[in-house]
Amino acid sequence: MFYNAAMELDRDLNVALVRGLFPPAPVARRGWEMLAATGVRGLRLVGETDAFERYDFHERSPAAFAVLERNVHESGHAGLVTHLGDSRQSVEERAFDYVDLDPFGTPEPFVNSALRALRPGGVLAVTATDMPVLAGVARGVCERRYGGRPIRGSQGPEGGLRILLAYLIREGARRSVELEPVLSYLHDHYVRVFLKSRTAPSENAADALMGDPSESGDAGPEISGSGPFGPMWLGPLFEGRLLARLEVPATAQRPAELRKLLDRLREESTVERPFYYEPNTLASELHLSEPPPLAPLLAGLRARGFAAARSHVRPSAFRTSAPRSVVQDAAQGLRPRS
Repeated sequence: MFYNAAMELDRDLNVALVRGLFPPAPVARRGWEMLAATGVRGLRLVGETDAFERYDFHERSPAAFAVLERNVHESGHAGLVTHLGDSRQSVEERAFDYVDLDPFGTPEPFVNSALRALRPGGVLAVTATDMPVLAGVARGVCERRYGGRPIRGSQGPEGGLRILLAYLIREGARRSVELEPVLSYLHDHYVRVFLKSRTAPSENAADALMGDPSESGDAGPEISGSGPFGPMWLGPLFEGRLLARLEVPATAQRPAELRKLLDRLREESTVERPFYYEPNTLASELHLSEPPPLAPLLAGLRARGFAAARSHVRPSAFRTSAPRSVVQDAAQGLRPRS
C-alpha cells in the first residue's frame, strides 16, 4: 500500500546525491520530508548518509502514520521526529537544510510551505507525477497550475520538466529565494528536480534563462505544435561538478542501473542545450530510408567541432551544440548507399 519498489532506483540516486551535496562535516543539518508515507526515502537518507543531525517526517494519513512511527522506532536512529498532520499547516520558517516534496500528482499545493521552510544554502527536492498536465494533454490545467504552456508530443516530457523548473524558480523569486537547478531528470511516469538556494544573489538573473524553445530558430531541434510554449527553464539541468563526485552507494538496491544512469547524466551534462534529437525523427524529417546510426552521427558532429552527447530521456536521444542545419547535414551524410 505504501512502499513503491519501482522507485528504488530513484531512492538510490537520492542517497548518492545527498552524499554529494552534504559531505560529512561538524554541522547540525536538518531535513524535512513533507509527505513521508512510510518514511522509506527519509530513513534511507538518514541511515545511508551522514548528512543530518535531525530529520522530520510529516504524514497526514493516520494509517500511513502508524506504519511510519513503527519504521522510525525500529530504525534505531536518533534525531528522527514524526508529525501527524498537514505539512502545509505547520511550517517552521527557514528551518531546514533539505526539504523533500514527493507527492502523488502535483507538488503545487505544497510549494509555498516548502520554500518558506528552506534555509539559505539549502536544497529543495521536488517530484511531479502529473505528466499528462506537464506534457501537454491537459494544456489549460498546466497553464493554470504552473503558469506555462506545454509541448505535446515526443518533446513533451522534457518540456514538462523545464516548465516545472521555471515555475519553482519563479515561485522562489517571489519569496526572495533564489533557486538554481543542480540535478533534474525524467523517468517513467515522473520528473524530479533538485534545486539549491543561493546564500547571496547571483550576477546572472534567472529570467535570462527562461523562454520559449520554439523561438530558438536553428539553434536546436524543431518543436512540434503551435507555440508559444512555456515559459520554460532553458538553462542547464545539471551541475557538472556535482555529478562528477557522485558515487554508487554500497547500500544501493539497484547498483548497476544507478551506475549506468550516473554515467549517462555525466555525459549529458557536457552539452548544455535544451531538447534533444533522435535518429528516427531525423529520418522522418529528411525522408531517409532508415535512421542514421547514432554512434557515427555523434562522432561526425564532434569531428565538425561541436559537442554531442547521449541523453538520459530516451535510449536514442542526444543533445548537441550544433545548429539544426548541421545536424541534418550530418544525418544525410550517413544515408545508406544504394
